[in-house]
Formats: sequence, C-alpha cells, structure tokens
Amino acid sequence: MPSRSAPSPADQQLIDHAREHGHRVSVKRLEVWRRAALLPGNVVRSLGRGRGSASVPREEAFVLVVALARLARRGVRPSDLALALFDEGLPVPETAARKAFARAARIPGAGFTEGGPDAGKDEEEWAEGVADEVVASGHRATLVPERARRLDRGIARHLSSKGVVWPPPELDELDRNPEPSGLSGGEASAVAVSMVLRGGAAVTPQGVGDVLRTVQPAEWGNPVAALAEYTVEDTPDAEAVFPVDGGMTTIADGDARDTLARLAETGPLDDLRAAWATAQAARDGTLDLCARAEAELEAGELGSAALEWLLGRTLASGLMVLNALRDRAWSPSDRALSALLLLLMRQAFRDLDEKVPGCHWELLESPGMVPAPLVPFLRP
Repeated sequence: MPSRSAPSPADQQLIDHAREHGHRVSVKRLEVWRRAALLPGNVVRSLGRGRGSASVPREEAFVLVVALARLARRGVRPSDLALALFDEGLPVPETAARKAFARAARIPGAGFTEGGPDAGKDEEEWAEGVADEVVASGHRATLVPERARRLDRGIARHLSSKGVVWPPPELDELDRNPEPSGLSGGEASAVAVSMVLRGGAAVTPQGVGDVLRTVQPAEWGNPVAALAEYTVEDTPDAEAVFPVDGGMTTIADGDARDTLARLAETGPLDDLRAAWATAQAARDGTLDLCARAEAELEAGELGSAALEWLLGRTLASGLMVLNALRDRAWSPSDRALSALLLLLMRQAFRDLDEKVPGCHWELLESPGMVPAPLVPFLRP
C-alpha cells in the first residue's frame, strides 16, 4: 500500500489535474473525500496484450477533484460539499447526495428525542410530554418575523392614511368561526414538536386553522382559516383525508423525520433535483416580493407587490414567505430540507387527488395561493 508521501500513480494523476487548475490536493485529502463518498475510488483496467493491469481514476473523478478542491474549506461538512456538487450538476456519487438529503431530514426537532414511545405507552401522550419538555426548556417558535410585521404595519398605516378602512370588515363577515383563536409561542412550539414526532396523526382541520390564525396580521378576520376548520362539515368526502378518529391520511403517521429521510433515500434523483431547484426559486421569489413591497412603501405608492403581499398573507404563499424570513442563514442543508418538504407536499396533493376526485387544482394559480414557481411542481 503506498504511503501518504508516495501517492499511487492513479492518485498522482488526480493531484496533478487539480494542480493544473490551480488547486493543491494531498493524498490525505483524497482519502478524506473517498471516506465521505464524495470521490469515487480508482478502478483497475487491463493494459492489454499480456501487460497486466493498472489502477486509474474514474473519468468523473477528474472534474470532482477540481470542484472539491475549489469548494472545500475549514469547517465545511461533507454533506454540504455533496449538496454543493449536486447544486452545480456535477457527478456527485449518488450515495453521498442521498446521505446529505437524509441528514437534512433530521434538522426538524434537532435536540429532542428520536424514536417512539415505550411499549404500552400512548403515542399522543408521549408526544405531548416531549413537547412540554421542549417548551419548559425555554424554546419558543418565531411566529412572525419582525420584517413581516413591519410590512404588515406599514401597509396598514398607508392604507389608513388614504382613508381605506383596514383591515376590511368583509374579512370578518366571511370568517365563519364565531370564536377564532390562535396559539401562543409556547403552544405553537408544542404543536410543531407533536407534528415532527407524530406526522400526519397530529394534523387536524382545527389545528390547521389555529396555525393560520396564529401567523395572520393582527385584527384580521380569516376566511381561509375558517375553511380549514370547517372542512369536514362542508365536504362529505373530507373524512377520507381527515378521519373521525383524527389525523390526516395524506401524510404518513409516525416521525416526520423518518418520512422525509425515506424520500431522500428512495425517491428518484430527478425528483430531488426538481425539488432542489424549486425550493431555491420559491425562496428567491418570496424574498424578492418582500423587497419590492418594502420599496413601494418607501416610495409611498403601493402597487402590485403590496397587493400580492396582502393576497397571500393568509394563504400558503404567506406561510412560505414567513418561513423564508425565518431562515435567514439558508444553508445547503436548509435548502435540502425545504426540497424534501416540497416533495412531501406534492405527494400529499397526489394522494388527495386520488382520495377526493374533482379537486380544483387550477386554484393553485390564483394570486397569492402559492409562490408561482411551486405551481408546476405541485400540481397533480
């Protein structure tokens, strides 16, 4: 076995190739990348005519060694390197790409338990106990980021200064819930923990309505939340999705992190690539919307951006805007998690389309319903 001071002829080819592109790579570094499944091993090829065989780099290793040398720096995790290669469309080994996505699936609920309750213990009570521990530790969800609050307040002040009654009383008239209520920061954190631990079993129409009301602008009526809350009463077929004994059948029961990891480990790579691209496009679009709406406020002339902001504020697009504003760092792993959540959402939509025929999916194209880049990706 060659020592680190004497690379094999095959490894020397890779080292020389990296040097030709302005990068210094050591034998140790090649070994580290191979252990992380970022760089394929060399292969043995026949030299022909009785000349024996020789170890040579795989063809894709040449482009990968240059990219890894360019991207690697102190503190960068192998999973982030794999996602960076994936983002650039380079031939990252499938094992490394899937492992990086699966690692991102573990981001929700980092720091609290994995695995289910002990034998004989009720799952719902167990999840509530874990949620109580998380809340008692001082964890609180950021419900509405300050940037969103500033936009809400600014638009409301501007409209009031123009003599517009705001929020419009029609919202209250269309909100059928006579006693609407939202969640406190601690309650929202507890709900989030329960959803991570129990998946679809923790989702109910009332719970969806509570979340929508919790993040809506102050003093708004919320007809969309009411639609969610009264889903079962209004739609006879809804019990196929929201059964009487609770839960939501279009999302798998059990730890949501396991469900997301399965998507990472078994989903078609083309689906992961499409979701990866869509996640970034949706984030870029929502942040651009915020910037445009802020510019309109600054200029004192509300236009299309402010209208889009208001239309989406109680819909799915509004929730995605809030998520984008919360994730200010937006690491590669955050993007991978977002991609997996989009795949989960698309799968839920497809299951819904089978369980309840005749869904009006064209409504996804309605202004403010979802960010525009998501429409072709999500529509069954």
